[in-house]
Amino acid sequence: MITTDICIIGAGPVGLFAVFEAGLLKMRCHLIDALPQVGGQLSEVYPQKPIYDIPGFPAINAQALVDNLMEQIAPFNPGFTLGERVETFDRLDDGSFIVKTSDETHVHCQVVVIAGGLGCFEPRKPAIDKLEEFEGKGVSYMVKKPELYRDKRIVLAGGGDSALDWTIFLADVAEKVTLIHRSESFRGAPDSTEKVFELAKQGKIDLLLKSNVVGLNGNGHLQEVLVEDSNKNVTRLATDHLIPLFGLTPKLGPIADWGLGIEKAQIQVNTFDYSTNVERVYAIGDINTYPGKLKLILCGFHEAALMCQSAFKWVYPSQKLSFKYTTVNGVNAF
Repeated sequence: MITTDICIIGAGPVGLFAVFEAGLLKMRCHLIDALPQVGGQLSEVYPQKPIYDIPGFPAINAQALVDNLMEQIAPFNPGFTLGERVETFDRLDDGSFIVKTSDETHVHCQVVVIAGGLGCFEPRKPAIDKLEEFEGKGVSYMVKKPELYRDKRIVLAGGGDSALDWTIFLADVAEKVTLIHRSESFRGAPDSTEKVFELAKQGKIDLLLKSNVVGLNGNGHLQEVLVEDSNKNVTRLATDHLIPLFGLTPKLGPIADWGLGIEKAQIQVNTFDYSTNVERVYAIGDINTYPGKLKLILCGFHEAALMCQSAFKWVYPSQKLSFKYTTVNGVNAF
C-alpha cells in the first residue's frame, strides 16, 4: 500500500506541475499514468514539437519542457506508478480514498486529482489475425521492462518515433530485432530514421519495408508472425515477441463510471477550485470542461495552482492556509 496526500492520475505536464504547487504547501504526491514514462502527450506523441505559449520561453521543445518540470519537482520527491491504468477508487469512512490500478497497485490518499489530459491513452491495435489471443503471451503494445527482451527475438511494427526509438534501443538488448513498416519512409525524427537504416546496413537489425504483419501463430505463447509484402507474398518469421507501435488513442476509460459530471467525454468542474461534483476529487488540464475553457498547458498550470490551495483543507483540516509567494518563502519552499 502506497500512502500519500494527493494521488494525481496523469503524469503529463499539468499533473507534474501540480506536484510543484502541492509541494509548496507541504503536500506529498503520487502520480499514476498508463503510459510507461512521464510527460503524457508531450513525450509519447510529439516529443520534438516546439511549444510557444509557455511563459518565459519563446519556444521550448516538448520533451525539454517535461525534463524541466521533472527537475522542478525533484525536491519534493513524488512517487510514480507508470504503465498502469487506474481502475477504481473507493472512499473510506474518514473520507479518504484507496485508488486501485490495473496491476493491483493500491494508493491511499486524502485527495484525488484527475489530470489525465485527453483521457487514458490506449494502443491502436492493427488488424492482425489472432492479435488479441496472444496479448500478454508475446504481444505487447508498450515496452515497460526492456530487460524482458534480453537475448530474445523481437519483431516491432510501425513507422513513428516510438517504433524507431525502440528498434535502436533493443538492437543492443535482443538477440534479433526486426522492424516491419508498411511504407518505404518513416514518420519519425530524421536522425532516428538514419540510425535505423544504418543498423540495417550493418546487419544489426532486419528491416522489412512495404510489408505488414497479417497473422500470428504459437502454442500458448507467440512463436511466429506472418508477414505479407507488397506483392502479397507471405513469409513466416520466427519470433518470441511482437510489439505493434501504431500510436495511442485517448479514451476516458473507467473514469466515466466514477459518478462524475461528464459532458462530451470531459469532466465538469467548479472554476473556483476545479473541484468535481464528488468531494475531494478535482480535475485539471484538458480533461476538464467549464465555460470559457481553453485547452492550453498554461491554463492547466493555473488550474493546478488553484486546485492545490483548495486541496490543502482536506490534507491539513486543522491548519489555516497561509500562502506566500515563492520569492518570499525562498529556500523554505523546498
